[in-house]
Amino acid sequence: MNILVVAGAAPETWPEINSSVFDYFVGVDRGGLFLLQRGYPLNLAVGDFDSLSPKEKRAVIQQAGEVLEAQPEKDDTDTQLALQHVFEKFPQAKVTLIGATGGRLDHLLSNLWLGLEPRFAPFLDRFVLRDSQNSLRYFTPGDYRIYKEPEMKYLAYCCLTPVANLSLFESKYLLNQVDVLRPFSYASNEFVTETASFSFSEGILAVIQSKDK
Repeated sequence: MNILVVAGAAPETWPEINSSVFDYFVGVDRGGLFLLQRGYPLNLAVGDFDSLSPKEKRAVIQQAGEVLEAQPEKDDTDTQLALQHVFEKFPQAKVTLIGATGGRLDHLLSNLWLGLEPRFAPFLDRFVLRDSQNSLRYFTPGDYRIYKEPEMKYLAYCCLTPVANLSLFESKYLLNQVDVLRPFSYASNEFVTETASFSFSEGILAVIQSKDK
């Protein structure tokens, strides 16, 4: 099952959406309203809905297949609540999160660090963040080969934690078993063919494919 989770950043930040690819649509707070306004299904609406007017909130609640309403004063963000619910309900699903970047910096950091949360660790290989310019996937220690996505130009290896024995192969810029002692981004790398490979033995890595506007 392929699930699209839509957070509250403006739709102008979204990537192109092929609705036929997705089996289930989740709107996080204002993301649910954006889905409805653009004619997409809304299978699940999650959030405290504090960014919506009373009229907008009624429309979302009335049209959603399921509603998970939270109190404004809570420990988790609406996006965290949505992902936890989705992975509990569909533990084998592939999840794409959009509308999570391009707005407030505190929201951006909160969403970027989702990949560091132990509760989401079992699902990292089936979870991707996307916007109109970027695609981000998380990796735990191992050996990997990745494929260049259409229209993407740049490739970044972002160490979200200290990373041990990082090696980059088949990229424009290479590394050989480097220990990275603090969070660091090896940005503006590039594919030299349609694939690239890398390996590391400890830590968590985010690999970003991106393009200019």
